[in-house]
Amino acid sequence: MALRNTTRRWGVIAQTFHWVIVALVVVQVTLAEMADDLPLGVRKLTLLARHKSVGITILALVILRLLWRWLNEQPPLPEKLKRYERLLAHLVHVALYVLLFAVPLSGWMFSSARGFPVSWFGFFQLPDLMPKSRPLYEALLTTHHVLAWTLVVVAGLHGAAALKHHFVHRDDVLKRMLPFTHH
Repeated sequence: MALRNTTRRWGVIAQTFHWVIVALVVVQVTLAEMADDLPLGVRKLTLLARHKSVGITILALVILRLLWRWLNEQPPLPEKLKRYERLLAHLVHVALYVLLFAVPLSGWMFSSARGFPVSWFGFFQLPDLMPKSRPLYEALLTTHHVLAWTLVVVAGLHGAAALKHHFVHRDDVLKRMLPFTHH
């Protein structure tokens, strides 16, 4: 399989970015839900520190993925799609990228506003993005939660659309993003 994209399928690098980001988003939701269920203490703070590190990792991977996407051709959508389906596909992809930036950035910002430093797996500490402010923290915390659940919903729509392509349209849209498949 080719490293770079072709007009027929996504290359190994694009696929790897896609599936690693998907896996890390699942990890993020899991870590957040686990931390929410815990009382304040070392275990909760450890999970939240991991959650922040994974969020920063997602942010970095999304930046790299967008650079890779910009430098490589992209397989086009099937010709038989209706105009509104093409528009919806475009809007969902734009929403995914915006949310994959906005969710980790809002988390970093609310953490800064609360006075909690953000580090990357303890290797280095990132600068604060916001001044310490309780009202700003509360607003950004709410924003982060709303954006995170919006990302889950939009990602679910994206996944449902891929399954629709596979099972209803019977085209290769899903297969060309799956590793180890050929068409």
